[in-house]
Amino acid sequence: MELKLINDQGQPTASVSASDAAFGREYNEALVHQVVTAFLANARAGTRAQKDRGAVKHSTKKPWRQKGTGRARAGMTSSPLWRGGGRIFPNFPDENLSHKLNRKMFRAGVSSILSQLAREGRLAVVDRFTVDGPKTKLLAQKLKGMGLEDVLIITDALDDNLRLSSRNLANVRVVDVRGADPVSLVRYATVLVTRNAVTKIEEMFA
Repeated sequence: MELKLINDQGQPTASVSASDAAFGREYNEALVHQVVTAFLANARAGTRAQKDRGAVKHSTKKPWRQKGTGRARAGMTSSPLWRGGGRIFPNFPDENLSHKLNRKMFRAGVSSILSQLAREGRLAVVDRFTVDGPKTKLLAQKLKGMGLEDVLIITDALDDNLRLSSRNLANVRVVDVRGADPVSLVRYATVLVTRNAVTKIEEMFA
C-alpha cells in the first residue's frame, strides 16, 4: 500500500510504502461498527443512579377509594405511571455496560478504518511534525498553511510542545500511536501520521 507523503505546505511530494495488513485491508463495516460501539460502551462510567418504586419517598396510603370515583384504580403514588413515581427499569451505578471484544477483532477493525481512510485520501504522512514552542498560535498557523482544519495528528512520541499547543483547538487532537482510538479515527476529517508512527502502527496492527 502506498501512502501519500506531504510537505509543510500540504502538497504531496512522494509516497511511502506501508504494509497491506495495516493499511490495505478490505473495509468491513460490520466489524468497524462493533469496534466503535464497544469502545464507546467500555468508556462509560456507569455513574447514573435512578430509583425504583420501592426507593421513592412516598406515602403508602391509597390515593382514593377503589370504586365509585370514576377514576382509574390507584394503589400508591410511587407507581411508575405517576409523575414523581419510580422507574420501571432503573439504572444502577454497578451496572455492567462493557462489551467484550477480542484483541484480534480490535486490531482488524482499526486496520480496516486506516485502510479506508487511505483509500479515501483522508490519511497523509509527514516526515516529522513539531512546533517551536507550546503556543496555540504556532500550531494553528502551521495547520492553516497545510490546509488542515479538522485533523487528528498521530506521532510516534508525544511532544509536550505539540500537546500543549493543541489543547485549545477544538478540531485538532494530538495523540501517540497507542492513543489512536477507533472513535477518533472515524470522527476527524483528516488523519496526519508521522513516518515513524507508520512503522509503529505496522508493528501493532499488521
